[in-house]
Amino acid sequence: MTMPSSLHPMPIGLRTQRGLGMIAAIVVLVMMAVLAAAVTRLTWTQQVSSAQDVMGARAFQAANAGTEWGMYQALKGSWMGSNCAGSQTLDLTSSMGFKVTVSCTTQSTAYNEGQDASGTNLTTRLYVIDAVACNGSAASCPDNANSAGMNYVERKRQAIISSADPGF
Repeated sequence: MTMPSSLHPMPIGLRTQRGLGMIAAIVVLVMMAVLAAAVTRLTWTQQVSSAQDVMGARAFQAANAGTEWGMYQALKGSWMGSNCAGSQTLDLTSSMGFKVTVSCTTQSTAYNEGQDASGTNLTTRLYVIDAVACNGSAASCPDNANSAGMNYVERKRQAIISSADPGF
């Protein structure tokens, strides 16, 4: 008596390989999920660093504007009197998103740089202009309370200028 072929049990080799495809598919799906997470993380990191670069360039330009403003004030003689001492904060948050603290110091020694045509001594004085630009929430820069934040950006510029006047 022969049994129909549909009633015969499967050979042993075929029964053991039945779930292998399912395990392989799960492994491939897990690997694809890990790859997708890595790509997402890399893209996010790249966007954050690009935004930091843009903010750094803006901070540099704000600090540069601060040094130019400080040089103008020092050479014009309108910086808190004629001795060019102290600091002032420029609020550029509406246009650039930064505050700039500009300070001026005068070198204590005046230098004689020859004479003019009438024989009057020309005295040269050196001014040091420091400008610190930051996007913190404090009234002046640097903003030490917010400096550890991820979005905080700060740049510093320094300029040394000389002024030759016969009247020093």
